[in-house]
Amino acid sequence: MKAALENYQARMQRVLDHIDQNLDDDLGLEALSGVAAFSKYHFHRQFTSTFGVSVHRYVQLARMKRASYRLAESDAQSVTDIAMDAGYDAPDAFARAFRQRFGQSPSSFRKSPDWGSWLMAFGPLEKARNTLMQIIFEHDDVTIRDVPPTPVAIMEHRGDRATLQDTIQRFIAWRKAAGLSPETSPTFNVFRSEREPAVPADYSMDICAGTDRPIEANDGQMKAGVIPGGRCAVLRYPGNTNNLEPAALYLYREWLPASGEEARDFPIYCQRHLSHFPEGPLREVVVELFLPLK
Repeated sequence: MKAALENYQARMQRVLDHIDQNLDDDLGLEALSGVAAFSKYHFHRQFTSTFGVSVHRYVQLARMKRASYRLAESDAQSVTDIAMDAGYDAPDAFARAFRQRFGQSPSSFRKSPDWGSWLMAFGPLEKARNTLMQIIFEHDDVTIRDVPPTPVAIMEHRGDRATLQDTIQRFIAWRKAAGLSPETSPTFNVFRSEREPAVPADYSMDICAGTDRPIEANDGQMKAGVIPGGRCAVLRYPGNTNNLEPAALYLYREWLPASGEEARDFPIYCQRHLSHFPEGPLREVVVELFLPLK
Protein backbone atom coordinates (compact mmCIF):
# COMPACT_ATOMS: atom_id res chain seq x y z
CA MET A 1 0.00 0.00 0.00
CA LYS A 2 2.76 2.44 1.00
CA ALA A 3 4.83 1.54 -2.07
CA ALA A 4 1.86 2.08 -4.39
CA LEU A 5 1.07 5.46 -2.83
CA GLU A 6 4.70 6.57 -3.01
CA ASN A 7 4.85 5.53 -6.69
CA TYR A 8 1.71 7.55 -7.44
CA GLN A 9 3.07 10.57 -5.61
CA ALA A 10 6.43 10.26 -7.35
CA ARG A 11 4.71 10.37 -10.74
CA MET A 12 2.76 13.48 -9.73
CA GLN A 13 5.88 15.08 -8.28
CA ARG A 14 7.64 14.38 -11.59
CA VAL A 15 5.00 16.49 -13.34
CA LEU A 16 5.54 19.46 -11.01
CA ASP A 17 9.30 19.24 -11.44
CA HIS A 18 8.90 19.02 -15.22
CA ILE A 19 6.71 22.14 -15.26
CA ASP A 20 9.12 24.11 -13.06
CA GLN A 21 12.11 23.16 -15.19
CA ASN A 22 10.50 23.55 -18.64
CA LEU A 23 8.33 26.67 -18.45
CA ASP A 24 9.10 27.61 -22.07
CA ASP A 25 8.04 24.23 -23.47
CA ASP A 26 4.69 22.66 -24.38
CA LEU A 27 2.94 22.13 -21.05
CA GLY A 28 -0.41 21.00 -22.41
CA LEU A 29 -2.47 18.17 -21.02
CA GLU A 30 -1.15 15.55 -23.43
CA ALA A 31 2.51 16.38 -22.80
CA LEU A 32 2.14 16.42 -19.02
CA SER A 33 0.05 13.26 -18.81
CA GLY A 34 2.87 11.58 -20.73
CA VAL A 35 5.41 12.77 -18.14
CA ALA A 36 3.30 11.16 -15.41
CA ALA A 37 2.53 8.08 -17.54
CA PHE A 38 -1.19 8.53 -16.89
CA SER A 39 -4.04 8.50 -19.40
CA LYS A 40 -4.71 11.97 -20.81
CA TYR A 41 -8.45 11.30 -20.38
CA HIS A 42 -8.11 11.11 -16.59
CA PHE A 43 -4.96 13.08 -15.83
CA HIS A 44 -6.59 16.51 -15.47
CA ARG A 45 -8.95 15.19 -12.78
CA GLN A 46 -6.14 13.28 -11.06
CA PHE A 47 -4.01 16.42 -10.98
CA THR A 48 -6.82 18.62 -9.66
CA SER A 49 -7.86 16.10 -7.00
CA THR A 50 -4.24 15.72 -5.84
CA PHE A 51 -3.19 19.38 -5.82
CA GLY A 52 -6.42 21.32 -5.49
CA VAL A 53 -5.68 23.36 -8.62
CA SER A 54 -6.04 22.56 -12.33
CA VAL A 55 -3.06 21.81 -14.57
CA HIS A 56 -3.72 24.95 -16.62
CA ARG A 57 -3.94 27.12 -13.51
CA TYR A 58 -0.75 25.67 -12.06
CA VAL A 59 1.19 26.34 -15.28
CA GLN A 60 -0.17 29.91 -15.41
CA LEU A 61 0.90 30.56 -11.82
CA ALA A 62 4.35 29.03 -12.33
CA ARG A 63 4.98 31.21 -15.39
CA MET A 64 3.65 34.30 -13.62
CA LYS A 65 5.91 33.60 -10.64
CA ARG A 66 8.96 33.49 -12.90
CA ALA A 67 7.80 36.69 -14.59
CA SER A 68 7.49 38.46 -11.23
CA TYR A 69 11.05 37.49 -10.29
CA ARG A 70 12.38 38.75 -13.62
CA LEU A 71 10.61 42.07 -13.12
CA ALA A 72 11.88 42.53 -9.58
CA GLU A 73 15.46 41.36 -10.02
CA SER A 74 16.58 43.20 -13.16
CA ASP A 75 15.71 45.91 -15.67
CA ALA A 76 17.56 44.04 -18.41
CA GLN A 77 14.49 42.35 -19.89
CA SER A 78 11.57 44.39 -21.23
CA VAL A 79 8.04 43.93 -19.95
CA THR A 80 7.03 42.84 -23.47
CA ASP A 81 9.63 40.05 -23.52
CA ILE A 82 8.66 38.94 -20.02
CA ALA A 83 4.99 38.87 -21.09
CA MET A 84 5.81 36.69 -24.11
CA ASP A 85 7.85 34.30 -21.95
CA ALA A 86 4.89 34.03 -19.57
CA GLY A 87 2.68 32.84 -22.44
CA TYR A 88 0.86 36.09 -23.25
CA ASP A 89 0.48 37.28 -26.85
CA ALA A 90 0.42 40.96 -25.92
CA PRO A 91 1.84 43.04 -23.05
CA ASP A 92 -1.54 44.62 -22.27
CA ALA A 93 -3.09 41.18 -21.61
CA PHE A 94 -0.14 40.34 -19.38
CA ALA A 95 -0.49 43.68 -17.57
CA ARG A 96 -4.21 43.07 -16.88
CA ALA A 97 -3.55 39.58 -15.54
CA PHE A 98 -0.61 40.83 -13.48
CA ARG A 99 -2.59 43.69 -11.94
CA GLN A 100 -5.51 41.38 -11.18
CA ARG A 101 -3.21 38.97 -9.36
CA PHE A 102 -0.89 41.36 -7.52
CA GLY A 103 -2.77 44.67 -7.38
CA GLN A 104 0.15 46.37 -9.17
CA SER A 105 1.08 46.99 -12.78
CA PRO A 106 4.25 45.20 -13.99
CA SER A 107 6.16 48.52 -14.10
CA SER A 108 5.04 49.45 -10.58
CA PHE A 109 6.03 46.00 -9.29
CA ARG A 110 9.43 46.36 -10.95
CA LYS A 111 10.04 49.64 -9.09
CA SER A 112 8.61 48.65 -5.70
CA PRO A 113 7.31 45.08 -5.28
CA ASP A 114 4.52 44.49 -2.76
CA TRP A 115 5.79 41.14 -1.51
CA GLY A 116 2.89 40.70 0.92
CA SER A 117 0.37 40.65 -1.94
CA TRP A 118 2.81 38.50 -3.93
CA LEU A 119 2.91 35.87 -1.18
CA MET A 120 -0.88 35.74 -0.99
CA ALA A 121 -1.23 35.48 -4.78
CA PHE A 122 0.83 32.31 -4.90
CA GLY A 123 -1.01 30.56 -2.08
CA PRO A 124 -2.49 27.94 -4.49
CA LEU A 125 0.96 27.25 -5.93
CA GLU A 126 2.48 26.73 -2.49
CA LYS A 127 -0.42 24.53 -1.43
CA ALA A 128 -0.04 22.40 -4.54
CA ARG A 129 3.65 21.80 -3.93
CA ASN A 130 3.64 21.51 -0.15
CA THR A 131 0.35 20.80 1.55
CA LEU A 132 -1.61 18.38 -0.59
CA MET A 133 1.21 16.00 -1.46
CA GLN A 134 1.41 13.81 1.63
CA ILE A 135 5.01 12.73 2.17
CA ILE A 136 5.27 9.56 4.22
CA PHE A 137 8.18 9.44 6.66
CA GLU A 138 9.47 6.39 8.53
CA HIS A 139 11.70 5.97 11.58
CA ASP A 140 14.67 4.93 9.43
CA ASP A 141 14.49 8.23 7.51
CA VAL A 142 15.86 9.99 10.60
CA THR A 143 19.54 9.84 11.55
CA ILE A 144 21.22 11.14 14.71
CA ARG A 145 24.24 13.29 13.98
CA ASP A 146 26.81 15.15 16.07
CA VAL A 147 26.79 18.66 14.62
CA PRO A 148 29.69 21.10 15.15
CA PRO A 149 28.97 24.70 16.22
CA THR A 150 28.40 26.91 13.16
CA PRO A 151 29.11 30.66 13.21
CA VAL A 152 26.48 32.52 11.18
CA ALA A 153 25.30 35.94 10.09
CA ILE A 154 21.67 36.34 11.14
CA MET A 155 18.82 38.36 9.71
CA GLU A 156 15.82 38.18 12.03
CA HIS A 157 12.25 38.11 10.76
CA ARG A 158 9.71 39.06 13.39
CA GLY A 159 6.07 39.54 12.41
CA ASP A 160 3.41 38.31 10.01
CA ARG A 161 4.56 35.70 7.43
CA ALA A 162 2.92 37.91 4.79
CA THR A 163 6.00 40.15 5.04
CA LEU A 164 8.53 37.30 5.04
CA GLN A 165 9.35 37.75 1.36
CA ASP A 166 10.58 41.28 2.08
CA THR A 167 13.02 39.86 4.63
CA ILE A 168 14.15 37.15 2.22
CA GLN A 169 14.85 39.73 -0.47
CA ARG A 170 16.88 41.86 1.96
CA PHE A 171 18.82 38.78 3.02
CA ILE A 172 19.58 37.84 -0.60
CA ALA A 173 20.69 41.41 -1.35
CA TRP A 174 22.98 41.46 1.71
CA ARG A 175 24.37 38.04 0.86
CA LYS A 176 25.21 39.08 -2.71
CA ALA A 177 26.84 42.30 -1.50
CA ALA A 178 28.90 40.31 1.02
CA GLY A 179 29.99 37.82 -1.65
CA LEU A 180 28.65 34.83 0.28
CA SER A 181 27.44 32.37 -2.36
CA PRO A 182 24.89 29.72 -1.25
CA GLU A 183 27.21 27.13 -2.80
CA THR A 184 30.04 27.99 -0.38
CA SER A 185 28.16 29.50 2.58
CA PRO A 186 25.39 27.24 3.93
CA THR A 187 21.92 28.71 4.43
CA PHE A 188 20.01 28.04 7.66
CA ASN A 189 16.50 28.88 8.82
CA VAL A 190 15.90 28.79 12.59
CA PHE A 191 12.18 28.43 13.34
CA ARG A 192 11.50 30.26 16.60
CA SER A 193 7.71 29.98 16.39
CA GLU A 194 5.16 27.69 14.77
CA ARG A 195 4.45 28.26 11.08
CA GLU A 196 0.99 29.72 11.72
CA PRO A 197 0.80 31.08 15.28
CA ALA A 198 -2.57 32.06 16.72
CA VAL A 199 -1.48 35.70 16.46
CA PRO A 200 0.15 36.19 13.00
CA ALA A 201 2.39 38.96 14.36
CA ASP A 202 4.04 36.37 16.65
CA TYR A 203 5.68 34.58 13.71
CA SER A 204 9.45 34.45 14.25
CA MET A 205 12.29 33.05 12.14
CA ASP A 206 16.03 33.67 11.67
CA ILE A 207 17.57 33.51 8.19
CA CYS A 208 21.26 32.71 8.47
CA ALA A 209 24.34 32.42 6.29
CA GLY A 210 27.21 30.32 7.57
CA THR A 211 30.32 32.49 7.86
CA ASP A 212 33.11 33.18 10.32
CA ARG A 213 33.76 36.66 8.90
CA PRO A 214 33.20 39.63 11.20
CA ILE A 215 29.71 41.05 10.60
CA GLU A 216 29.89 44.76 9.82
CA ALA A 217 27.18 47.19 10.85
CA ASN A 218 24.46 47.03 8.21
CA ASP A 219 21.67 49.36 9.32
CA GLY A 220 20.98 46.92 12.12
CA GLN A 221 19.90 44.24 9.63
CA MET A 222 22.53 41.60 10.34
CA LYS A 223 24.09 40.29 13.52
CA ALA A 224 26.63 37.62 14.33
CA GLY A 225 25.58 34.42 16.07
CA VAL A 226 26.23 30.70 16.39
CA ILE A 227 24.08 27.67 15.71
CA PRO A 228 25.17 25.54 18.67
CA GLY A 229 26.76 22.16 18.18
CA GLY A 230 25.45 18.94 19.67
CA ARG A 231 23.41 15.87 18.88
CA CYS A 232 20.56 16.37 16.40
CA ALA A 233 17.90 14.22 14.79
CA VAL A 234 18.23 14.93 11.08
CA LEU A 235 15.48 14.40 8.52
CA ARG A 236 16.18 15.02 4.84
CA TYR A 237 13.17 16.62 3.15
CA PRO A 238 12.41 15.63 -0.46
CA GLY A 239 10.82 17.80 -3.12
CA ASN A 240 9.83 21.43 -2.73
CA THR A 241 10.90 22.91 0.55
CA ASN A 242 8.94 26.09 1.27
CA ASN A 243 6.79 24.32 3.88
CA LEU A 244 8.66 22.01 6.25
CA GLU A 245 5.74 21.70 8.66
CA PRO A 246 4.88 18.07 7.67
CA ALA A 247 8.46 17.00 8.42
CA ALA A 248 8.56 18.91 11.71
CA LEU A 249 5.24 17.42 12.79
CA TYR A 250 6.53 13.92 12.03
CA LEU A 251 9.63 14.49 14.17
CA TYR A 252 7.65 15.83 17.13
CA ARG A 253 4.55 13.64 16.92
CA GLU A 254 5.97 10.27 15.89
CA TRP A 255 9.74 10.03 15.87
CA LEU A 256 10.57 11.78 19.17
CA PRO A 257 8.12 9.85 21.41
CA ALA A 258 9.17 6.52 19.88
CA SER A 259 12.91 7.28 20.06
CA GLY A 260 13.21 7.82 23.80
CA GLU A 261 15.19 10.98 23.10
CA GLU A 262 14.54 14.44 24.54
CA ALA A 263 14.66 17.76 22.69
CA ARG A 264 17.43 20.20 23.59
CA ASP A 265 16.77 23.86 24.43
CA PHE A 266 17.30 25.26 20.92
CA PRO A 267 14.67 25.65 18.18
CA ILE A 268 14.24 23.25 15.30
CA TYR A 269 16.12 24.50 12.23
CA CYS A 270 16.95 23.55 8.68
CA GLN A 271 19.94 23.76 6.38
CA ARG A 272 19.43 24.47 2.67
CA HIS A 273 22.14 23.03 0.42
CA LEU A 274 23.36 24.24 -3.02
CA SER A 275 20.84 27.00 -3.62
CA HIS A 276 18.59 29.37 -1.74
CA PHE A 277 14.97 30.22 -2.50
CA PRO A 278 14.15 31.93 -4.80
CA GLU A 279 17.47 31.57 -6.64
CA GLY A 280 17.94 28.57 -8.91
CA PRO A 281 15.63 25.74 -9.96
CA LEU A 282 13.80 23.91 -7.20
CA ARG A 283 15.56 20.68 -8.10
CA GLU A 284 18.83 22.15 -6.80
CA VAL A 285 17.52 22.74 -3.28
CA VAL A 286 18.08 20.00 -0.74
CA VAL A 287 16.93 20.59 2.82
CA GLU A 288 17.80 18.82 6.05
CA LEU A 289 15.68 19.48 9.14
CA PHE A 290 17.52 19.41 12.49
CA LEU A 291 15.83 18.68 15.83
CA PRO A 292 18.42 19.42 18.58
CA LEU A 293 18.65 16.63 21.17
CA LYS A 294 20.03 16.43 24.71
